[in-house]
Amino acid sequence: MSDSVLTGTHLHGQHHHGHTGTHDGQDHDHGRNHDHDHGVTIGADDPAHPLRERDQIVLTSVGIDIGSATSQVLFSRLTLRRMGRELSSAFRVVGKEIIHESAVALTPYAEGRRIDEERLTALVDAAFVDAGVRAEEVDTGAVILTGEATRRHNARAIADLFAARTGRFICATAGHGMEATLAAHGSGAVARSARDHSRVLNIDIGGGTTKLSVSKSGSVLATGALHLGARLIVVDGAGRIVRLEPAGRRLAGSLGLDWALGDRVWEPELREVAALMADTVLAEVNGVPAPLDGLGWTRLTGPLAEQGPYDAVVFSGGVAEYLYGRESREFGDLGALLGRALTERADRLPGPVEDTGRAIRATVLGASQYTVQVSGNTIHIDDPDLLPLHNLRVVRPEVELPDTVDPRSVEAAVRRALSDSGTGPGDAVVFAFRWSGLPSFPRLDAFVEGIRRGLSERIEAGRPLCLLFEGDIARTVGGILYDQGVRVPVISVDGIAVGDLHFVDIGAVLPKSGTVPVSLKSMVFSL
Repeated sequence: MSDSVLTGTHLHGQHHHGHTGTHDGQDHDHGRNHDHDHGVTIGADDPAHPLRERDQIVLTSVGIDIGSATSQVLFSRLTLRRMGRELSSAFRVVGKEIIHESAVALTPYAEGRRIDEERLTALVDAAFVDAGVRAEEVDTGAVILTGEATRRHNARAIADLFAARTGRFICATAGHGMEATLAAHGSGAVARSARDHSRVLNIDIGGGTTKLSVSKSGSVLATGALHLGARLIVVDGAGRIVRLEPAGRRLAGSLGLDWALGDRVWEPELREVAALMADTVLAEVNGVPAPLDGLGWTRLTGPLAEQGPYDAVVFSGGVAEYLYGRESREFGDLGALLGRALTERADRLPGPVEDTGRAIRATVLGASQYTVQVSGNTIHIDDPDLLPLHNLRVVRPEVELPDTVDPRSVEAAVRRALSDSGTGPGDAVVFAFRWSGLPSFPRLDAFVEGIRRGLSERIEAGRPLCLLFEGDIARTVGGILYDQGVRVPVISVDGIAVGDLHFVDIGAVLPKSGTVPVSLKSMVFSL
């Protein structure tokens, strides 16, 4: 996901000059008379905008979770409110309401290493009909492909398909860290950690992967993932293997079981494989070596950085339904056996087990409800018709900002970051900057001059400039770029801190509120 940010929008069209300009509440009387209010302002700056009266936004958000074992769709209504008196103060989610949950269906696979697009599309379409929601009514949301689903040859195409068909979807993502984070929020582990500033471990076990996360005081501190899940091996009613993922074959092989599709297997053998999975998960969360030599390949990420003990351990994912005793049916996979094995080993967990009641829907809950965070600051968009933009590679120049900013130093940092990223003038890129210190005009003017010089090749090629800022300077930067003669379209967004994520989507302007959803995400599609 994905973290999404909604920011107020400053749309620029016609350019009128003639009086001292104002940017983001900062007056810059720098010897030139001009007006940076080039066109129409939509959002918090518009005196007629309803946000002036009630400072509240209600959004329809949808999460589509396409997992190794199951797929589901969840619709939420999110209420966001401006939390301060000033119009530049941030919005926060103050209400979350689930308005429809689809049935949990087995993810449809076709022959070969493909997801069945037609059956999956029918599942999602039926969910929209049952929810009574049209695609054009969706404000934001996320498509999440996880686990073994990401390894199918058409995974990326399917993610892009749903992102495009739903109109307002701006996030089509699958990555271990993001999936673990979404599960932590959707399972209630993050909220549980916030309740009494505790440390909570979330173990999310799906069909193909196990995601781990540690939350403290309402924030996710660490994540990890293992290549272990319930549907790496699936048998039919006669006990013959009808699905055997490479990881499942390898896991069985570590026990001396040389399995292939069509082989007849026996329940004691399946129990042995499930027990090995459980022991491997427990070893990982306890920070001890795996139970068998050579199982290091099961780790999809680095080891969990935050070790126990924990104040609580929360399970989520399909296997958790068995562990908590809410599911008794069997689907030919290892879900029931793995749930039982973990229950039998509960005394070896690094904390007491708690049940939040959100197990199997954790990821889709996170996708639907966690994706929106909101900043109320204005942004600068020269041409709203350019939006939405998808999969912009993040380039983050490390710029030094002393009291007197040197544009040559900023230019060098921008060029160095471009060179390190290996991107060219024609690539889809967004440049992320940290701003620090006073937003005085001399400092900002020098800063923007350095950016303009560093991006001169892109400007000369006529490429739009997409800029992200952690500080509230986006509208100011857009105006100064115009003053400095830049005439390519500029999309300048503030209130966004880019961490270790690598791509950004900038969505279309939401007509209800004049805000723009911005999604920070990691894209990981293994073939």
